[in-house]
Amino acid sequence: MPDPLMYQQDTFVLLETNRPEQFLTAPELLEKLTKALEELKLQDLPPDVQKLTTVAAQAQYLIDTSCELDIGPGQYLQWYAVRLEK
Repeated sequence: MPDPLMYQQDTFVLLETNRPEQFLTAPELLEKLTKALEELKLQDLPPDVQKLTTVAAQAQYLIDTSCELDIGPGQYLQWYAVRLEK
């Protein structure tokens, strides 16, 4: 049986255009994605994300189902769950 620790998503590494990688907690990543989504037009979001009614729900949906958000021409956010200890 797999260890439940394998499925915890407490820490993420965030890759952002022209910036060094950052390690963020789940709430910090949620805040970062929320701010990014607030600056984007609804029609620029993927269709599945557009269906959600709040920016917070959109951000959480992206964390749960995706690992990248196009935030403009040549700009991106990518995030990956990481485990920092054994």
